[in-house]
Amino acid sequence: MAASFYALSSRATTWMLLSTLASSFLMAASAGNFYNDVDIIWGQEKVEILNNGNDLTLNLDKSGGSGFQSKNEYQFGKIDMQIKLVPGNSAGTVTAYYLSSKGEKWDEIDFEFLGNVSGEPYTLHTNVICQGQGAREQQFHLWFDPTVDFHTYSILWSPERIIFYVDDIPIREFEKVENLPFPENQAMRIYSTLWNADDWATQGGRVKTDWSYAPFTASYRNFNADACVWSNGASSCNSNDPSTGWSSKPWVWQRLDDGKRGQMKWVQDNYMIYDYCKDNKRFSQGLAPECTRAK
Repeated sequence: MAASFYALSSRATTWMLLSTLASSFLMAASAGNFYNDVDIIWGQEKVEILNNGNDLTLNLDKSGGSGFQSKNEYQFGKIDMQIKLVPGNSAGTVTAYYLSSKGEKWDEIDFEFLGNVSGEPYTLHTNVICQGQGAREQQFHLWFDPTVDFHTYSILWSPERIIFYVDDIPIREFEKVENLPFPENQAMRIYSTLWNADDWATQGGRVKTDWSYAPFTASYRNFNADACVWSNGASSCNSNDPSTGWSSKPWVWQRLDDGKRGQMKWVQDNYMIYDYCKDNKRFSQGLAPECTRAK
């Protein structure tokens, strides 16, 4: 079943290989160091930093999971991470990788990878939370097996848009719309956690975690944050230094060209499995305003 699900069209194969090679090369040249860039926030004994700080693993067993956060807070940026997900029977597990602020009216930009039984595809869950209000989910299957090798998952967060990328292929864009909530006023840290969520994560909670497969392991490398660091109430991008100011950040003006929009349409047409903008049953009182505006 896995072989048939992850069988690729020639078009998908070309995109995936070229995008993976390009993103891997660029990230390796600019990758951070986990010793310097993150703090362990949960399950200290289940986190391993390896290879002189270049690699990190999170582990989950029946006693609990693990997680880390970035040392820096950011307000806008392009965040990249290469992740290899829990292999085999990962049902019930969630590997989360996201940006988040604090407080009751927090902002958050989510990648969550929902595990599944062996041979069945992961579900990639995305969400945008503004001032504590979410319910903007889009979910996808991936066009490759994310447990065999590392793949690059990126969040572009600018003052005008949020774009989710997989191996430099855009899968979702959330644009700022006048008079509608958008995450722009709160600095956020990067977080990643591996945890048990078998009450809901796999097939609506019908399939539980099989602890005989523990420990479950997710692996990370090539973390890169080309972003505006927020410190002491100020952004590094407001500096007059051309090496750190807005002019040094190409993602600020980044738009999806026709080629990238074609890639995103291909992903959404073939691999999107849920879109809040099409769920009239759930939102019987009306879809979110950004869903109904003219594109």
